[in-house]
Amino acid sequence: MRIIDSIPHESMSISIFKMNDKFMVKFEAGPMEQTFKFFEEDVKNLEVLKSKITPEFIETTRKRFNEMFLQMKNC
Repeated sequence: MRIIDSIPHESMSISIFKMNDKFMVKFEAGPMEQTFKFFEEDVKNLEVLKSKITPEFIETTRKRFNEMFLQMKNC
């Protein structure tokens, strides 16, 4: 697995990896991470993949991080 790109964001680290026939988009915020896997046959190339990571996609992921943080805090 190797990192091939990143997407700038003010509160999260967003890295794009390539491994075999998959792209993986990894979001990191504090002690938490979320990884989304996309098959190369579905997204074709890096530019198509990046076009799928819209501001709405990123915001939904950020909200999920908030829910994860609250769940972790309440354990």
